[in-house]
Amino acid sequence: LTGIPGLQHLHHWISIPFCLMYLVTLAGNSTLLCVIKADPSLRLPVFLFLSMLAVIDLVMSTSISPKMLGIFWFQSTAISLDACLTQMYFVHAFSVMESGVLVAMAFDRYVAICNPLRYLSILTSPVVAAIGLATLLRAVVFMSPLTFQIRRLPLCSPAVVDHSYCEHMAVLKLACGDTAFSNTYSLSVSTYVGSFDSLLIALSYTLILRAVLSLSSPQARKKAFSTCGSHLCVMALFYIPGLLSMYVERYHQELPPHVQVMLADLYLLIPPAFNPLIYGIRMKQIRDGVRRAISRRR
Repeated sequence: LTGIPGLQHLHHWISIPFCLMYLVTLAGNSTLLCVIKADPSLRLPVFLFLSMLAVIDLVMSTSISPKMLGIFWFQSTAISLDACLTQMYFVHAFSVMESGVLVAMAFDRYVAICNPLRYLSILTSPVVAAIGLATLLRAVVFMSPLTFQIRRLPLCSPAVVDHSYCEHMAVLKLACGDTAFSNTYSLSVSTYVGSFDSLLIALSYTLILRAVLSLSSPQARKKAFSTCGSHLCVMALFYIPGLLSMYVERYHQELPPHVQVMLADLYLLIPPAFNPLIYGIRMKQIRDGVRRAISRRR
């Protein structure tokens, strides 16, 4: 691993915001999980989905940040092929999982706003667990062939990945064999996941918008929109940088390598750091849960 190509002389400075974002990710998501676990009033489906999102963010960020900071601080660039493929698998599989959880959260908001009286009877604990298991299995099924295919390909020498973590396209450039399948498969999976999940989210929010606009009370409409605000912010943080990074990687390779790598890094660092802050600031139940947890400690 080279770190950020062309900016090695700035690695120590770049490491400061990257390290801060990782620490915020650890503190914010861990706090969120502890508050939800400790407060019985936060056992609703929306908070179970939020817990899934926090775990995914912790795993995804931890899969790249320690090694990346090791490169920045100690020039610890060496990584074995198995470790590199493991990191690649975790990064991409948990990205697919996060997209699935965001779809589930959109469905949760649809049920809460359009069928509030049946909310707990529709999203029971077994249903929430089944949705979580389905997102996990989908990620495993989609990403396993990609990893095994790259493992079978012969690698050229020198095996240097021009990236700060083992991103799929960067690793694939090392292969000396036929990479047509891996290229086509990865593009198909990313297109399917992005398009299908975005379509389901758009459908959920179209139905939500129609239901909200039919409400007669302005206060009720405001409250309904407010409950969706956090989720919309988190979706924007996840999908916009992700789509931008993928688009630049595939179709604008004339851009300097450090721009491509920085975009890919920020895509994996910013959402996990900001997600717990967004939910903590915008959701009254989370703020109240934090206050209750602090008061109990006193």
